[in-house]
This record gives sequence, structure tokens and C-alpha cells, in this order.
Amino acid sequence: MGRNIRKRRSPLTVKVIAASAAVALGGGGLLYAQMNASAHESNNSAQNYTKAAAATVATISCPDVGQKLTNVPDKAKQGVATELANLDKQITEAYSRLASTRQAQANDASFVQNAITGPLKEKRAATIDRIRIDITRVGGTFDNALSQLAACTTQAANQTNAGQGNNTGGQNNNNGGQNNGGQNNGGQASAAPSASASTPVDVGAGGQAGNGPSAADFVDITKVAANVQAKPQKSGQASTGSFTTRCGTNQNKNHNTDNVIVAPGVTNGAHHEHDYVGNQKVNAFSTNDSLLAAPSSCQNQSDLSAYYWPVVREQDGSQEFDANADGGGKEGNVGKIITPVQAQIKYVGSPASKVVAMPQFLRIITGDAKTTTNGLANANAHWSCTGFENKVQLTTQYPICPKGSQVVRTFAFQSCWDGVNIDSANHRTHVAFADPASGVCGNGFKAIPQLTMRLVYNLTQPSIVNGQVKNAYAVDGFPEQLHKAATDHDDFISVTKNNLAATIANCINSGKKCQ
Repeated sequence: MGRNIRKRRSPLTVKVIAASAAVALGGGGLLYAQMNASAHESNNSAQNYTKAAAATVATISCPDVGQKLTNVPDKAKQGVATELANLDKQITEAYSRLASTRQAQANDASFVQNAITGPLKEKRAATIDRIRIDITRVGGTFDNALSQLAACTTQAANQTNAGQGNNTGGQNNNNGGQNNGGQNNGGQASAAPSASASTPVDVGAGGQAGNGPSAADFVDITKVAANVQAKPQKSGQASTGSFTTRCGTNQNKNHNTDNVIVAPGVTNGAHHEHDYVGNQKVNAFSTNDSLLAAPSSCQNQSDLSAYYWPVVREQDGSQEFDANADGGGKEGNVGKIITPVQAQIKYVGSPASKVVAMPQFLRIITGDAKTTTNGLANANAHWSCTGFENKVQLTTQYPICPKGSQVVRTFAFQSCWDGVNIDSANHRTHVAFADPASGVCGNGFKAIPQLTMRLVYNLTQPSIVNGQVKNAYAVDGFPEQLHKAATDHDDFISVTKNNLAATIANCINSGKKCQ
């Protein structure tokens, strides 16, 4: 999703694209300026040559093992979740080393393989084998193909699997994000430039911590063509009502870097900060029982659901409360956390059928926090500005909004359920998106109320000056994902009491607008 624009330069001219100086993780991803001598000079070619600079930002790209899991026995889930969190931690540590060893890489062409990706492969192989043991010792079946996912590569940011120019406002077309892994079919092997042929430049990938975002991650929304697609026509069986729940904007600053869905029992399992509204006791150690007993920020106190998303930060140099903490500044998530000025949560119906009530404790993750390396198969990011939401929705870039307009993040969750499971091994295959053309749920799935969210932010307007972004903002994420817009995602656990789930479905099916 990152892009570098290269232009031919005249002889003896070198253009080096500079970004923020490296700090902490800084350096995010290895920005090199390659100086290549041309052969067309006469006389003393050792002193007279044309230098061409090609700037590239490298990150760590690893196959997503968790997305490839299809069946994890209940008794193995905790152990597997712990090992998957270890895989994430290993990538974070390797990325930090990649970002902080430019000089060593410049001096030794084999440094990355010997000191970073080689040891990382060994650690991942051992961790994947522990996953195998966790699954098989309780009678489960392990797919031996997963053992082939240990190797990682370095990857140029302009060759990441997140793509570019793929900003669409339409429905997600991937059958509910059930692309198990969202891998790029071999495209992850993009190599970093040869260090031995490069002169390192002590700059980063942009951003306050040096790991993004860059100028290419922003676009003036007024210059983007309309791209929002029409919604499916409603059939005679459509469920046309809605249910709005008012749960605040996280004014009380309820944050943590856990993710109880993908990494239960693992502190800092998300590696980035979340905003929480609704259920107020969500952390790595939450259980269904503890969620039922927790207080809620929702006006309707029967709504104990957990609604949580990565925070947005302005990279203004601020030292936030987590500046020196895991998941915060220690992992490249820096700057002032911005609380939304609006957080609208609404359940809507299906254009094709009635809906059934959501099951208690249903878990849904929409979007993919690792699109920079996984690709866009499971992406569901939508960025826009007030006044533009019905015209332009962006996936791979952040909008620069005109004066008086606010940044808007929207999410439309999967609205088809397999009718049986409240979660799945990869946290995707138990739910799906409806067909974007007809709104029909496929594969025997049942339509459920579609959770939608609209988050509005007052942000300082970014600007691009000399190829640099000023007043950058970004969504929190894994450090190696370089704070790309497409990594945006949202998490949800359905927890209700007093028959609220049925009430929501009945409101929607009857065409009423309830709250």
C-alpha cells in the first residue's frame, strides 16, 4: 500500500527522500538510498558518475498462521492463542531489530538473513510445532502444511500486499472475509535492496516514530472520484428497521492493548491501544461470565456488548500515557490519542430477508490488522470526511478533509452467521458478508442484524510539503504494518440481557427504528 514515486534525474543529481529521524523503533523499516554508478562516463569513471537514488522502506512479512487455522479443539484454544501471540511478539522483535541495524546491514549483505530472518524462522518453527502439540494432544488434527509457514522475508513498502489505488466504497466482496490467511500466493517474498550496494540514509518511513504513515498514505478527498456503490435493492422480505445503541465515545479513556478474541489470557495481545465502549471490563482475561457481570457505558443497560477499535492518534510529538509502554511508544504507536466526537452504533437489517437474533457471546472481527503483509482480501477499512461519505470511501489511504470537515471511520460488520458457532479457529469463518449485489447470505448462513459503526474525529488537517506529511494522523497497529490506513479493523462481542438480542431482531424485522 505504500508507494514510492521515482523520477528520472539529470546526471550528477541525487534525490533522497527523507523522512523523520529514527527514534525508538524508529527507523521503521529501513529507508535506503541506493547509489548506482553508470557506465557512460568518460575519463575517471570512479569519480565522475551518475548517481540514481531509489528509496525503499522494508518491513517484515510473515505468513499469518492464525488465519490458516481451521479447527482448534476447545481444550487447545488457550495454548494455541498463547502461541499465536508469541508469533506476533517474535515479528515485533524482529521488526525492531530490522529497523535499528541499518549500518550493520549496509556493511554486510547477509546480515538480515543471518541475524534477523534466519533466527526468526527458527523461533517460528518451534512455536508452530508447539501449536501442533497443543492441538494433537487433545485429539485434534493438525494441518502439516502450517509447518511450512515459518519463513519470513523483508518486504519493500512499495511492494506490500496491501496494494494501492484500491480505494472503494463498495461492499467487501470476499464472501465474508473467509479468505483463510489472505496471503498473497507467494507475493510476500519481495526482497529488500541489497545492503552491500546501498548507502544507508538515517531517516525513517515517516511518522513520529519512524514507522509510518508516509505522505503517500494520505490523499486530498476533494480530488478523489466518487466511488461509493449503490446498495442492493430491497426485496419484499427485507428487514428494514434499525436499532441504535448509545454507548458514548470512550470519554472515560478506557484503553488497553489486549484482544480477548484473538489472544485470550495474553497481556498486550493486540500490540496497539483500543478504545472501549459498551462493556467496561474487557481485557485479556475476560470470560463470558465476567462480561455478563460487568458495567456498561451504554444507555440501555441491557447492552453489555463489547465494542472496541484501535485508537487514532495525531503524531504531534505528544508523550501519551503509554509512550514507554508495550503496545504504545515501545511498539511505534505514538502521539496524542484522539477521542471520537461521535460514536454511532446501529444495527440494521438485510435487504433480502428477515434476521435472526445474534447468539449470546458471538464474536466478530471485521477488517484485517495485517493488510500491509497479508494483502487486502480481508480488508474492511472505510475512511471519509463529513460531507463526502455518500460519495467517497477510502480503504488504502487516509483522507485529507477540507476545512470544516471531519474525518470519519465507518464499519459494516459481517451480517451472515453459520447458525452454530459463536467463534471459529481463525475468527472469520463462522460469519460472512452477504452477497454485495443481492444481499443474500450464501452457504446456508443466516442473516443476523448487521452491526455498523460511525466514528467521527476532529483532527488537525494534514498537509504534504516537499514529499513529507505534516500533522499526520494514523490508526494504531502492529509496528511492522507501518500504520497503513487499510489495517483499520473493529472488534465486537455480543453480550446482552433481558432478551435484548431478540428485541433488536424484532425491531429490525418489523421495520421500526428503535433505541
